[in-house]
Amino acid sequence: MRNFIRFIIKHHFAILFFIIEMVSLLLVVNYNAYQRSSFLSSSNALTGGIFKRFNAGTEYLMLREINDDLARENAYLRSRMPESFRASRDYFNLVYDSLSQQEYIYRSARVINNSTNRRFNYLTLNKGRAHGIEPEMGVISNKGGVGIVKNVSENYSTVISIINTRLKISAKLKDSGFFGSLEWDGDAYEYVYLHDIPRHANVNIGDLVVTSGYSSIFPEGIVLGNVEHVDLEKGASFYNIKVKLSVDFKKLAFVEVIGHSIREEQITLEKATEHD
Repeated sequence: MRNFIRFIIKHHFAILFFIIEMVSLLLVVNYNAYQRSSFLSSSNALTGGIFKRFNAGTEYLMLREINDDLARENAYLRSRMPESFRASRDYFNLVYDSLSQQEYIYRSARVINNSTNRRFNYLTLNKGRAHGIEPEMGVISNKGGVGIVKNVSENYSTVISIINTRLKISAKLKDSGFFGSLEWDGDAYEYVYLHDIPRHANVNIGDLVVTSGYSSIFPEGIVLGNVEHVDLEKGASFYNIKVKLSVDFKKLAFVEVIGHSIREEQITLEKATEHD
């Protein structure tokens, strides 16, 4: 307090001058229409600019929360698509139960770790067993296929990326329906190769490559990429097809994990058939 009083005494002329100036300014603004209009316009522009920048900063800080909300909404909408349900039909009736008949369930997750420069690339997600994530669930983004869940803890999960030389995915050419195996050669992260497409198939640059639906992990029709190059060696029975991935793995932020509600039934039946 003593220092404050000393400051006032030392600068009392300057403080008094400032107060008089402010009073004079207020009198001019209050009793002159033109000056009042100019002052209000200037102050509105100043405060408007301040609030605009403040709101921009606030919106930027909220982007993560907004993206989380959008990812959850997108996963919910995918779960409600007709492709996620199975119809139960018999000779007498048609049963449609939106709960028991839902075959695929989508759960949103955020990528918190990712690699693209190794031969065995993985992702880490911020969701785990507590959120319904289990091993061997398919993982996609809004651009296309991403990989398959490998290991799960209570709150986290790791995913084998498509750009992992240990992973093969059943894929097909969307237009012709010919299917084969999609795998990465360990080179450029943007490209993979589609094998086992017979030479009599019609393959063109730009053809869309999607999941075949022949596995219990991915539903049919998930986009994987487009044909970039087609090669058929002399005497070969199958094409060598280079595919440009639809997903840019260096930009992955949000994904969706696909739960298959009747997967165990399919696997059990197929295993029993193999041993017959």
